[in-house]
Amino acid sequence: MPLKQAVAVFLVALLVVNTVAESPYRFYEFNVTYGTISPLGVKQKGILINGQFPGPDIYSVTNDNVIINVFNYLDEPFLISWNGIQNRRNSFEDGVWGTTCPIPPGKNFTYILQVKDQIGSFYYFPSTAFHKAAGGFGGFRILSRPGIPVPFPEPAGDFTVLIGDWYKSNHTYLKSILDRNHKLPFVDGILINGQGRNGASFTVEQGKTYRLRICNVGLEHSLNFRIQDHKMKLVEVEGTHTMQEIYSSLDVHVGQCYSVLFTADQPPKDYYIVASNRFSSILIDTTAVLHYSNSNQQVSGFPPGGPTIEIGWSLYQARSIRTNLSASGPRPNPQGSYHYGMINTTRTIRLANSAGQVNGKQRYAVNSVSFVPTDTPLKLVDYFKIGGFTVGNIPDTPPGGRIHLDTSVLQTDYRTFIEIVFENKEGIMQSWHLNGYAFWVVGMDGGKWTPASRNQYNLRDAVSRSTIQVYPKSWTAILIALDNVGLWNLRSEFWARQYLGQQLYMNVYTESTSLRDVYPIPINALLCGKVAGRHKRPL
Repeated sequence: MPLKQAVAVFLVALLVVNTVAESPYRFYEFNVTYGTISPLGVKQKGILINGQFPGPDIYSVTNDNVIINVFNYLDEPFLISWNGIQNRRNSFEDGVWGTTCPIPPGKNFTYILQVKDQIGSFYYFPSTAFHKAAGGFGGFRILSRPGIPVPFPEPAGDFTVLIGDWYKSNHTYLKSILDRNHKLPFVDGILINGQGRNGASFTVEQGKTYRLRICNVGLEHSLNFRIQDHKMKLVEVEGTHTMQEIYSSLDVHVGQCYSVLFTADQPPKDYYIVASNRFSSILIDTTAVLHYSNSNQQVSGFPPGGPTIEIGWSLYQARSIRTNLSASGPRPNPQGSYHYGMINTTRTIRLANSAGQVNGKQRYAVNSVSFVPTDTPLKLVDYFKIGGFTVGNIPDTPPGGRIHLDTSVLQTDYRTFIEIVFENKEGIMQSWHLNGYAFWVVGMDGGKWTPASRNQYNLRDAVSRSTIQVYPKSWTAILIALDNVGLWNLRSEFWARQYLGQQLYMNVYTESTSLRDVYPIPINALLCGKVAGRHKRPL
C-alpha cells in the first residue's frame, strides 16, 4: 500500500471508531486552485479541482468509506458540501458553515464519509463565499453493491451531465453586488459540463443504451433537458429507483439530480443535447453534441424547442415521478420493516419563503426569520457548550409580519415522523434542499395548503429525494423519518437567496451518546471562531 494511503487508513481508524471493517475504502485527493476559464467566451477566474472545471467525479459503492483529502490553495477559506450524501450520524463532515469550519488558505482537511445504505446520483459543490458561482463542483455517484439487483440492464456507458446557469462575471464581483444591497442581474448563459454552446460532446455507438446522470448545479434557474429525436427513460432520482416513465424532455430544478436511459436508435449523425431555462420571459439555452461513432454529419439547424413558462405541464410531470416499489434499493426491501404511508405524523411544520428589507438591506427569510451565521459553526458551539444561538427560535407556522434577523435553528426530536409543508406565496419558482436526509414528496399543488390537502397525498409510491421544487403561488408537502441525529442545513437552492438568509438548521436531537445514534467529533475536526485552539475531548 502506498505511504499516502497507509497514513490515510491510520487516520481513518482514529476518526471513525465504529466503521464496519469490511466496508471498502476509496481515496481521493482534491487540490483546489484558481484558474482561468472561459466557458462563455470571456476569460474569468474559476475554481478548479485537480486542474479541472468541473471537478472530477467521485465513484463509490453502497457502504463504501469515501476519504477525500482537500487541499485549499485559494487565497481565502474554502468548504465543500456533499449534496444528497447523508453522512449518517456525523453532521461534523457535512461541509456547510453551520457544521464545519472552512479550510484556511494553504491548509487541508480530510473528509470521512460513509455512503451508508445509499445509491444514486449526487454532486458536490463549494458552500461558502459565493464560490459556487466560480465552479468547484463535480459529480458523486454511488453504485449498488454486487448481488443487489438493479431494475435495468447495465448500460453501455454512464455519463455525468452537470447543467446550470452561469455568469461571465467573477464570483467576487457577484458577491459584492449582493453585499452592496443590489440584486444579481439576469444570468449570461447556461453550461453543460462547464462548457457553452456545442462545447461538450458525448460519443455513443448505434443501437446501444446509455445512462445520463443529470444534475442542475446552477444558481437560480430551473432547466429543461432534452435530446434531439431521442426519448429518455427515467430510472433514478437522488437515490431512489423510479417507475420507468418515458419523457421527451425533463425539468431539472436547481439542486436536483436525475438518471435517465436513452438508446442510440436513430440514423447515424450528430444530434443536439439541449438545456434551456424555464418560467422566465427571457429565454436562453445551450447545447451539447450527441455524437454517433459512425456519424459523418455534424449538427446543423436549430436545436429542438422545449417548454418555457408552462407551470401546469411541469407540475404534471413532477407528479408522474414515483418510486419503483418492485426494485431493490441499497439493501433488499428499501421500505425497511414499515411503509411511510402507514405512519402517523407527530408534528406539522409549515415553512414559507419571503423577501423584504431589514435595516435598509435586501434579505430573504423562512417564516419571517432571515438567517445570519454565527462566527463559530453551530455544531461546534453545541459541542463545546459555549452558547451563542437559541434552539427553537423559528416558529412552526408562518407568522406573517416583518422579516427579522436571527440564527434560526428548528428543534426536532430523533425517531419522530414529521410533515413539512413548503408554502410559496411569491410569483417565482423555489427549490429546497435538506442536508443529511431523503424525504417522501407526498403532494404539491397550486393555491394555499390546508389540512384537507392531505386527501390528495400520495401515500403509496411517492418518490424519496433530498431536493424539491415549489411552484409559484403553490405548496409542496414532504414526510420525513428523523433517523439521522445532528444539525442539518435546510436551505433555498437559489444561491443569492441562501446567501441573504433563506435557510435554517434543523437540530435532530437525542440525549443518547451511543455510537449507534451519533458519532463523536472527528479527531481532525477544524476549530475556528470562539473555539479556535480548544482541546477536543478524546474519542
